[in-house]
Amino acid sequence: MGIADSLGGIVFPRAKLAIRVHRRRQQEGKKQTRETVYALTSLGAHQAIPAELAAYLRGHWVIENSRQYIRDVTFGEDAYTVHTGSAPRAMAALRNLASGVFHTLRVDNIAKTTRAIQDLPERALPFFGISHEPDPSGT
Repeated sequence: MGIADSLGGIVFPRAKLAIRVHRRRQQEGKKQTRETVYALTSLGAHQAIPAELAAYLRGHWVIENSRQYIRDVTFGEDAYTVHTGSAPRAMAALRNLASGVFHTLRVDNIAKTTRAIQDLPERALPFFGISHEPDPSGT
């Protein structure tokens, strides 16, 4: 039986190994959760030992989690309620732009920086190379 057969007929032509990972997680003050996930790789059994495969998976999730955390928690992407037209795509593009600018400028704390410009959006202008001099007359 091939990998495609055991995945309900889903075909992954370059897959050579299927990996099952059991995870347990317990956040402070919460009940422990358990999950089993599967991963596919084009590496053959002779190309990587289980410890190396585990390291690859952890490395992937470190990157993925940091990006997702910024999008979900800092920018509140999951709480966004507009789901029609091009608005979701436009907002995702703006969040990606902001994240990319912060990353390029090596902002240490994206959440803190976002909060600092939240109430005074003009504080964001220097990130884009735009100077902002308030008009003393209020206009």
